[in-house]
Amino acid sequence: MKRFAKPGVSRLGLKLFATILAVNVAICALIFLFVSRSLDQGFIDYLERVQAQRAETLATALGEEWAARGSWQWLQDNERAWFRLVHRQLWPDRERPPPGLQGRLSDPRDFLVRDIQGNIVIGPPPRNDADRRERGHDDSRHVLSIVSQGQQVGELVYRPPRELMARMDHIFIDRQQRNLSIIVGSLALASLLLAGVLSWWLGRRTRGMALATRRLTEGDYSVRLAERGHDELSRLARDFNVLAETLEANRQARQRWVADIAHELRTPLAVLHGEIEAMQDGIRPLNADSLGSLSQEVDQLERLVQDLRLLAQSDAGALDARLETLDLAKALRERLEDARGWLEGGGISLDLDIRGPAPVRGDLQRLHQLWNNLLSNTRAYTDAPGRLKIKLEVTGGQVRIRWEDSAPGVEDEELPRLTERLYRVEASRNRRLGGSGLGLSIARALVQAHGGDMQVSHSTLGGLCWTLRFPLAGE
Repeated sequence: MKRFAKPGVSRLGLKLFATILAVNVAICALIFLFVSRSLDQGFIDYLERVQAQRAETLATALGEEWAARGSWQWLQDNERAWFRLVHRQLWPDRERPPPGLQGRLSDPRDFLVRDIQGNIVIGPPPRNDADRRERGHDDSRHVLSIVSQGQQVGELVYRPPRELMARMDHIFIDRQQRNLSIIVGSLALASLLLAGVLSWWLGRRTRGMALATRRLTEGDYSVRLAERGHDELSRLARDFNVLAETLEANRQARQRWVADIAHELRTPLAVLHGEIEAMQDGIRPLNADSLGSLSQEVDQLERLVQDLRLLAQSDAGALDARLETLDLAKALRERLEDARGWLEGGGISLDLDIRGPAPVRGDLQRLHQLWNNLLSNTRAYTDAPGRLKIKLEVTGGQVRIRWEDSAPGVEDEELPRLTERLYRVEASRNRRLGGSGLGLSIARALVQAHGGDMQVSHSTLGGLCWTLRFPLAGE
């Protein structure tokens, strides 16, 4: 038995690789764009809030200074005083502002103080209106009133964070985007490796399955797939192996079936051929007795052909059974009472326990054929004096029939094979009284044609026990 799992690269593996890679690259690109935009906008919003809070703090301090000094002259004459005020209000616990962006937000040059008439007291002049509109800025959103003792004494203008960012060349954002690019690139590389490994693994297994299936269609039923793991592909491999085993068993059964049929046909044909030659050579006279012997052999051949035809119809699902509602208990009792004398003539007593009614959907002619096959089997293979015990009862929505005969029985390993076609036990229940070896196979086919099942076990009487089950009509 060959285990088949040849490695290789399949088109399915390549398609899977391309699909996984494309999806992951697209996801990484979307993540980069979304996070980059979110980080940029979120950081700007954060700077807006920080700058507004510091401007409010500075505006409050300027109002207090106005109340103490009464004018803006101290700022106009002393730029260092302005720097000290900004530093003291925005970074009271530090000797100097920290480096980087936070320090840029506290640069005095980013603030401008105007008096009540709108004249610049200190700070760089604002951009012209055209320049502000071109850059999309509106300084009106970044102007705070300076109030002293309930009266407005001036205005504090501060640069928007977007201008600060432009001036710093987006150092922070560039750094974060570079880090994000590294992360996204690493994810893309990991996706590439994952897609490659997964496509190679799946391609290897599917290629093995494809080649094994091709071998199976060519008639090599010995091929098997390696069963590894517990995933869907492993279950598919197990199902494939079961299919291969079934096909191999069917082929062997078909070969054995053909050989058995040839053997069964050979015996009556050989007898016919021998008797005809004897008549031709004058060894045996051509009279009624000789023709009767030939007729018996022809009848045996005809019965065998009919049995084979019935089994072929059963296999094809075309067994002719005209089902109608009938009382199975009544039909069985009538047939057994008719056969009582025939059984007693063979030294077999009949014991009946039939409890009716038992309505089923059945074909009376086919049921008679079923009872005849079972009766013939019992009479042919039961030692005299013997006993046949039959019990019928309705239970659990079905009709159950127990057909038990007395010794001899068969070995345990022989039981499952009794309904095989042309199978005969080579012990006490052998072919002593002839027969085609198809009776029990036909009986099982007839039971199945009525929607039932037939099982065999050891009988308490020492022989065999056949259990037949039929569904009740309307169930």
